[in-house]
Amino acid sequence: MKILLVDDDAFLRDMYATKFTEAGDTVAAAQDGMKALSHLDSDTFDVIIMDMVMPGMSGVDLLGEIKKIDNAAKSKCIILSNQGEQEDIEAANSAGADGYIIKAESIPSEVVSKVHNIVKE
Repeated sequence: MKILLVDDDAFLRDMYATKFTEAGDTVAAAQDGMKALSHLDSDTFDVIIMDMVMPGMSGVDLLGEIKKIDNAAKSKCIILSNQGEQEDIEAANSAGADGYIIKAESIPSEVVSKVHNIVKE
């Protein structure tokens, strides 16, 4: 799978990129929503994984922007966040998220498995 990973935390972004790469995926990374949108100007991805809380543009805002981009229409959008309140999950689902994974509830290898399962659905 070709994945765009969007997270402002460099350590987490690199760690998840490594785990997905080890699982055989191709990963591009962006530190914020604007950089993610730049990637989408010139490339397509099977999956876009994003954090909820980022500077400049939240995950929900980014979801809204992604849904406007033709070449991202088929991408699965998954939130990977520590924001686990029901209202956060509902906001993401309303914005078009295909899945919601809470970072603190899964070790990185489980996150990889969960993302792969969401894509298969």
